[in-house]
Amino acid sequence: MARKVRNSLLESRSARLKLAVRRKPYSGSALGRGMALLYRRNKTNGSWVAKVSDGHGAYWTKAFAEADDFDASNGKTILDFYQAQDVAKSLARRQPGDVGEDSRPATIGEALDRYADDLKARDGDRSNASLPRKHLTTILLSKPVQLLDPKELNQWRNSLLAKGLKPASVVRYCKGLRAALNLAASHDPRITNKAAWEVGLEALPDATVARNVILDDRTVGQFVNASYARDSALGLFVHVLAETGARPSQAARLLVEDLHGGRHPRLSMPRSAKGGSKNRTARKHERVNVPITPSLAASLKKAAKGRKPDAPLLLKGNGQPWSKSPSDDYREDIAEVVRAIGRDPEEVTLYALRHSNIVRQLLRGVPVRLVAASHDTSVAQIERTYSKHITDHGDDISRAALLHHQPPPARVTSPITGNDHAKEIADVRAVA
Repeated sequence: MARKVRNSLLESRSARLKLAVRRKPYSGSALGRGMALLYRRNKTNGSWVAKVSDGHGAYWTKAFAEADDFDASNGKTILDFYQAQDVAKSLARRQPGDVGEDSRPATIGEALDRYADDLKARDGDRSNASLPRKHLTTILLSKPVQLLDPKELNQWRNSLLAKGLKPASVVRYCKGLRAALNLAASHDPRITNKAAWEVGLEALPDATVARNVILDDRTVGQFVNASYARDSALGLFVHVLAETGARPSQAARLLVEDLHGGRHPRLSMPRSAKGGSKNRTARKHERVNVPITPSLAASLKKAAKGRKPDAPLLLKGNGQPWSKSPSDDYREDIAEVVRAIGRDPEEVTLYALRHSNIVRQLLRGVPVRLVAASHDTSVAQIERTYSKHITDHGDDISRAALLHHQPPPARVTSPITGNDHAKEIADVRAVA
């Protein structure tokens, strides 16, 4: 049985009530290496506070229960001195207990590690776990999930904006951290403070505003031609994206057998892992038929000549397949291509081809449901993301449907009789 630490200042109710009420906790008992139990004296029940080293020269503190100063201990929210020691220890270090071999609640850092493993098992994007970690302090990373509160998470989210990160990036990092914390809570019934990250990491309202760049057909053609001029393999990759509107990660997974010729050539485009599906691997093996032009089909057939059906359809200039994150392969080249057509790489990215393709189809009357299906997205997402662009770029279409109505001539009153002047003239003409 673990040895209990004695402290004449804090172990009895009568001793604690002799202390002055103050905000700063009273130094308590060292419970082991890098952890201590503190006590804050309040007008009502005092608070037990855990102080734990983060292993990097700093400490985090957290009030975790009330002291039994005026109310009897209930073993949960109100604890006596010795019960508080047990809880503080369980928050700070590994101990054999009733939850497997490791009863210590997971820290944020461990939650992100487990989330990364979960993403790997489901063939997901592990950057959703690694990107938030880069912006978390060592103190937050070492803090148990069940001790998080909305205020500190909200302050962390806002600090990302203060660093100059774009709202959309902040929202992505918050979503990744929320997913990691939700996974930790699903594995540990003691974590009951989900409201902490639901409130503290709430999405920024202005981050959902569409900022997609739409290129006209002439500029898209220049984009494709400049890509071919830089590298023929890059040009073919960009050409596929321009005609299909697929995401780069989808095009990178095309196989030779996904190319279908004939009168109506098409590509069987692999689906992405987006959409919240738990079975990401199965989803990535699904295909969506997307039409392409005969000229692109001929170029793809020529490039794939001699390769096996299950070989990658699109290769890099060095003959190697595109990576799972193709942006790592093309980022610098595409930046130069964008500059070559007189645009800013900070504004125009390869995704502009996808956005332009979707808007082009919508403006040419392709049903929204069909546009959503062929681009592996939802009708709701299409309407939410592209509504502004449809109205901005569809003025000519809307103008053609205007009602051209001519109102009747204005009624003119005679200044002499006060009657309808037009009617008087008509009456005179009738008599004549």
